[in-house]
Amino acid sequence: MIKNGKLIIVSGFAGSGKGTVLKELFNMAEYKYSVSATTREPRVGETDGVDYYFMTREDFLVKTESGDMLEYVEYSGNFYGTPREPVEKMLSDGYSVILEIEVEGALNIKANFPEAVLIFISPPTYAELERRLRERASESEEMIKERLEISKRESASIGEYGYLVVNETSEQKKTAFAVHCIAESEKYKNISGKDLPREQALIIKTAGENKIDAKKAEKFLKNYYK
Repeated sequence: MIKNGKLIIVSGFAGSGKGTVLKELFNMAEYKYSVSATTREPRVGETDGVDYYFMTREDFLVKTESGDMLEYVEYSGNFYGTPREPVEKMLSDGYSVILEIEVEGALNIKANFPEAVLIFISPPTYAELERRLRERASESEEMIKERLEISKRESASIGEYGYLVVNETSEQKKTAFAVHCIAESEKYKNISGKDLPREQALIIKTAGENKIDAKKAEKFLKNYYK
């Protein structure tokens, strides 16, 4: 019997479509979402404990010093981080927890919480990434170029992730299913095969197809930036 869930870390380039994929994932199965903490002021319509845990800078720093943050970063003068207690509570209740976070934070969690499962979501090509960013029509040319440059820096860390899921155009549901398979496979990986339901064969196969290491990451990126 599985008592604990898995911490699933999802990263991806801006424009990778990871937000849409996660919406599909939450419609597909029961996952919990980790709410981040921040020291910035709430925006209109934001609710404490739903959008973020809004904290003073002093309280945030106390939590970082006491180890109560799984990870944190400083961005534009404000801190952002992942509170440890709610995540561990949801995991102990048997839920798998989704944390959508950028690469630096993901690697920090990997160092502090090695049992976490790291998944990177990417468009099939760099050209497709640029097309998606431009199609959004919500950012200036300067911002688009900046996001593309950031994606090149982030791509150097893909080999640090356990899984790479390619989000093909208009295939968000398929991508979400792949993420679900990875989460389920990781959750049940220590269970004897004879004790698994028949559906687990497909889940394990799908997860395995998205497994990655440094060599596979290098091969993927060589084609990605053609």
